[in-house]
Amino acid sequence: MTTGRRVYVIVSGRVQGVWFRASMRKRAEELGLTGWVRNRLDGDVEAVIEGPPHAVQELVEWCHMGSPGARVDQVRCSEEPPQGLTDFRIKG
Repeated sequence: MTTGRRVYVIVSGRVQGVWFRASMRKRAEELGLTGWVRNRLDGDVEAVIEGPPHAVQELVEWCHMGSPGARVDQVRCSEEPPQGLTDFRIKG
């Protein structure tokens, strides 16, 4: 049984073309988190983050600022059941 936390996040604003995904993966790996991040066709970025609750919360807070050059307008976050992911990937 997985005892961590999993959240699904959608980040809106100027978050594509500003190294948001690569910066998020780097920060997730520093925090020991797993999951994935990808660009959406509507210009937003979506991600799944899994791991210890305090580390997940730290990455969610990072999403409110994002990478240098990003302008974050909104972060929507919903809880999901953890699935035991093993790494953090950039998708598509």
